[in-house]
Amino acid sequence: MSNKEFKAESKRLLELMINSIYTNKEIFLRELISNASDAIDKLHYRSLTDSKLDVSKSDLKIRVDINKDERTITITDNGCGMTEEELDNNLGTIAKSGSLAFKEANEKKDGIDIIGQFGVGFYSAFMVADEVTVESKSIDSDKAYMWKSTGVDGYSIEPCEKSDRGTTITLHIKEDTEDEKYSDFLEENRIQGMIRKYSDYIRYPIQMEMQHLNKKEDSNEYEKVRQIETINSMVPIWKKDKKTITEEEYNSFYTEKYLDYEKPMKVIHTSVEGQCKYDALLYIPSKLPFNYYSEEFERGLQLYSSGVLIMERCEALLPDYFAFVKGLVDSDDLSLNISREMLQQDRQVKIIAKNIENKIRSELENVLNNDREKYEAFFKDFGFQLKFGAYNDYGRNKEKLQDLLLFYSSTEKKMVTLGEYVERMKPEQKAIYYASGDSVDKIDMLPQVDALKEKEYEVLYLTDNIDEFVLQTIMMYKEKTFQNVSAESVDLDTVEEKEALEKLNEEHKDLFTFMKEKISGQVEEVRFTHRLKNHPVCLTSEGNLSVDMAKAINAMPNNQNVQARLVLEINEKHEIANKLKALYNEDKELLEKYTKILYAQAKLIEGMELDNPTEISNLVCELMTK
Repeated sequence: MSNKEFKAESKRLLELMINSIYTNKEIFLRELISNASDAIDKLHYRSLTDSKLDVSKSDLKIRVDINKDERTITITDNGCGMTEEELDNNLGTIAKSGSLAFKEANEKKDGIDIIGQFGVGFYSAFMVADEVTVESKSIDSDKAYMWKSTGVDGYSIEPCEKSDRGTTITLHIKEDTEDEKYSDFLEENRIQGMIRKYSDYIRYPIQMEMQHLNKKEDSNEYEKVRQIETINSMVPIWKKDKKTITEEEYNSFYTEKYLDYEKPMKVIHTSVEGQCKYDALLYIPSKLPFNYYSEEFERGLQLYSSGVLIMERCEALLPDYFAFVKGLVDSDDLSLNISREMLQQDRQVKIIAKNIENKIRSELENVLNNDREKYEAFFKDFGFQLKFGAYNDYGRNKEKLQDLLLFYSSTEKKMVTLGEYVERMKPEQKAIYYASGDSVDKIDMLPQVDALKEKEYEVLYLTDNIDEFVLQTIMMYKEKTFQNVSAESVDLDTVEEKEALEKLNEEHKDLFTFMKEKISGQVEEVRFTHRLKNHPVCLTSEGNLSVDMAKAINAMPNNQNVQARLVLEINEKHEIANKLKALYNEDKELLEKYTKILYAQAKLIEGMELDNPTEISNLVCELMTK
């Protein structure tokens, strides 16, 4: 028996392993199972070129056993095993990886897929164990050896009895403390869950003896029976040939894996070769998760490396605007950090993320073009997220998303794309017209919309608070600008009509000045307009901030109390215009009352609150009784 100490630097690294490097204690089992899988891989690869090795792939397996009474977990493999020298080199020097050395020696050969590369995963066992024993017999030796350690104090190596090749690792689980309940790792269901979570797609069977209740024959009684079971599924669905996978299999995997009771709207299964090799299985849900717009919602895709779960949610793989997508990515090309819990560099992830983003967008466009009803149902739930993606980051992603957006059309009476609107535009039309409001019905009754519809111009109805911000961020679509029908810049008059209106407003500027003063300067200007059909009055806005944008901003928690620059416009062809002209010369007191009522009427049409509804109610009643 030889007692040895870890080298000083290895001792320090072991302390880090136990206390710092790994943030999640349960991954010790993932690391040990991955090491066992590596050992079997090495044996299988050697057997392909060494006729002396009699290896049947069907016999290769990993075994996990729990002994509650002795507080032990044992992981056994029938892989290549280790000699005394290999035990000393691989386990006596931390970060000396036999897997990495094997991989480098065979770098140019096909068929090599070794999970462990750093030589530190084994030591994660000391996070949960106060003693670790390794018994191993190499395919290159008739002798077996046992490596034993209690941690930083050192280790021993001595001969032992072991009839079969391979390695058996026994962990003596620590006693419970106030902060940690290590006994949980001695529960069969906990270990089974950890295997399925992290190592479900290890290519060799991982077996456990599990307890079940079986009903006795000819009796209502049950008896406890222990059976050897294979815990892992081994072959992941995303590694199978897509032609062999049924829709039912895809949907079953989705509902079980992501706990959704409804089948997904779209399944995206792709395998990519090139700068970075990976497989991806993505699902676009058919319904909005109940907590989607809450802080509790966790976005990101599961990230696997060679079938081993590395990250439960890798946010870097999905842009925010596609956060509703669920699924996973499996790549052998990832550069992982020492604990395999995080990515060492993000170049590969950026490549994968870009490809995934393009694939999701392409699939959504395909649904939009070929199954409109399904897409509109999807957009009803997730459209806000796409709109926010086009608006966010100063419109950095607007060109990627603008063709996926839908808005209600005044002429089509249904949701349309910006592209469909532009295709129907009149030859002389230079702008895409839109109107904002709380609902389609309310927008449809706006006086400004009436004028556009009379001239047979299509208007997009914006009912989400974010809609107008989105269009202003897009700024221009296929060389067409966006125009709010309530903006003072909307110009539908001929040259002659504009000249006549300017002359009329100049003639009555004193009337407008008086009216502006009587409503306490709440508007920038009062004037006659031709934009109204049968309605007497409306409010328009100057500048980029519309009435609805101001309402949306003021509804936010920080309440910035911004105000749109309003213009009170009066229909020059309506009888009210002549009434106002007459009152200015005959009864300014009554004109003041008319002005307040007209301004209140215009605010109500725009969905704005009245500052003093009681005063307006009294004025209306007073005029009604005269």
